[in-house]
Amino acid sequence: MVNGAGCPAALTECGAMLRFADCSLARAGRLLVSAANLTVDAGRRVGVVGANGAGKSSLFAALRGELAPERGDIVRPPGWVIAHVAQEMPAATVSALDWVLDGDREYRRLARLLETTLADEAAPEGTGAALAEAHERMAAIGGYAAPARAAGLLAGLGFTEADAARPVAAFSGGWRMRLNLAQALMCRSDLLLLDEPTNHLDLDAVLWLEDWLGRYPGTLFVISHDRDFLDRATDCTLHFEPAGPEHGSVLRLYSGNYSAFETQRAQALAVQQAARERQQRQIRHLEAFINRFRAKATKARQAQSRIKALSRLEHIAPAHVDSPFSFRFFEPKGDARQLIRFEGVRLGYGETVVLDQVELSLLPTARIGLLGRNGAGKSTLVKALAGVLTPSAGMRREAHNLRVAYFAQHQLEQLSAVLSPLAHLDRLDLREAEAEGRARAREQDLRDFLGGFDFRGDRVVAPVGSFSGGEKARLALALLVYARPNLLLLDEPTNHLDIEMRHALTMALQDYSGALVVVAHDRHILSACCDEFWLVGDGRVTPFDGDLDDYRQWLVARRSQPAAPAAAAASPSRRDERRAEAEERQRVATLRRPLQRRIEAIERELATLCAERDRIDAWLADEAAYAAEEASELAARTRRRGELARRIEALENDWLAAHEELQQTG
Repeated sequence: MVNGAGCPAALTECGAMLRFADCSLARAGRLLVSAANLTVDAGRRVGVVGANGAGKSSLFAALRGELAPERGDIVRPPGWVIAHVAQEMPAATVSALDWVLDGDREYRRLARLLETTLADEAAPEGTGAALAEAHERMAAIGGYAAPARAAGLLAGLGFTEADAARPVAAFSGGWRMRLNLAQALMCRSDLLLLDEPTNHLDLDAVLWLEDWLGRYPGTLFVISHDRDFLDRATDCTLHFEPAGPEHGSVLRLYSGNYSAFETQRAQALAVQQAARERQQRQIRHLEAFINRFRAKATKARQAQSRIKALSRLEHIAPAHVDSPFSFRFFEPKGDARQLIRFEGVRLGYGETVVLDQVELSLLPTARIGLLGRNGAGKSTLVKALAGVLTPSAGMRREAHNLRVAYFAQHQLEQLSAVLSPLAHLDRLDLREAEAEGRARAREQDLRDFLGGFDFRGDRVVAPVGSFSGGEKARLALALLVYARPNLLLLDEPTNHLDIEMRHALTMALQDYSGALVVVAHDRHILSACCDEFWLVGDGRVTPFDGDLDDYRQWLVARRSQPAAPAAAAASPSRRDERRAEAEERQRVATLRRPLQRRIEAIERELATLCAERDRIDAWLADEAAYAAEEASELAARTRRRGELARRIEALENDWLAAHEELQQTG
């Protein structure tokens, strides 16, 4: 018998369990997990959480049998089928539907057997019995419904009917990862391992995945930094608790979903006096904020929803007092009654129109979340608000003192690989100081600011090229916060961020007094930070009258409606839109490439000259440099020091000009 998630009911037979017996895991000589002893019953849904680098992905490798324990063992029931999402994907020529069907290996084996046997006219005697057995097994595993099941997975993850027939190679990297996810879900598995499954999904697909996992009868292990997703998808939490640099992490299994884990962890931390004092300070701060917000809230439905989210923040904040992140937004620069206004705006790429007749007004206190399927135009709208994308029709008006801070994933690429976080912030401070006519910030102040984003010690001066995606995202956010914007545009800001950093960002956004527009698949940040929602879809931008629960119901109702006859015709336009976006990216890349090479050349020369300057400074700091016999050398080095200072200043100005030009290209 096969259930709605496509898995045999027998997979969750009573008594089956997964057991860690004195299990220690290590990578490259570094201990990750120390002497884990725990049991997970079949059918449990386990959320796996812990700091980045703690060993969560290594745990999955061990569960798959790809990483042998340093000590002890992981005992799995015999015959268990394990499914996971492949991280790499070849540019295959098979169709998307066939790729997903490959996830059910037994179905594929039986289908090939039936096809070859029926085509063989000279089949040996006894073939009939084998055919009957194959047909019986095919029926038992629900194989005759497999293509429909695969098509349902594709639809749930945002693919159109036309997409199902397209070759895998025709999809972008993010959409190929969705295909890998669909292939893993297609497998009739006993154990499903999902490592950050929501990273490449929009909110619509995340909500669908939650519903699908709710019907999955096997054992689920999921690594995620999306707390709302964990709350709905899991019933227990496996936490990597630090035990010291030489002792790895201790695995502790908590009953209940992620919110229950936070409550239990907060209680454990409260035993520590220092932690309890920090907890009480955070609670008092949030209580004051909630009271202020409640007093001025206007839109009843959305306001009540946000008050509920803020009350939840007050409840969970004590679980995060030991977070390495602590920062806040400065008071925004610039004051205006209206920041941006769109009048009959049309947005698109080339001949392809994505949004049309957009009418909106962005006030200084607006806190807006954008909703809509992937490809509907949310990022296009944000680009236009940022001034990166020029409308092809209509009028975009902005306040004369508008200060925009715009975060998008491609901006991580604008960080210089050879510069450190301190150097990036120092250059930003130089630009801000010159624009505002103020004195430069002290280096210690810059270091303290970066410390709030967990850039400390040697990491402050390390080149960014060696950083992980999460560290680059944190640095990009730090630079935005430092710029004191009065309009903050965040396009999927939580990608690459772990739960602690997401919590810190959510907390900081509560005190941000400027205007905010957010695109995110993380519902926690949307519900806690936004007062209203705009729906982007069908080429329009309209207010959404409701909260995220209403949006979920709206999506369910829309999916249950029969497809309109014009739906099939819409697919080519979506392909045209993706092609137009790709062409636009190529155009921008062509403009950016020489600028990036120029910036890299400047940075290389700066590194050389600064190193020479530092050597001269070290020599000049030595009392022996001022001895009489060193007079000529002193004069030469002092002269060279002046030449270096002038050249470095000129190069820094060139670097700033090149970066401004680079930012103008988008």
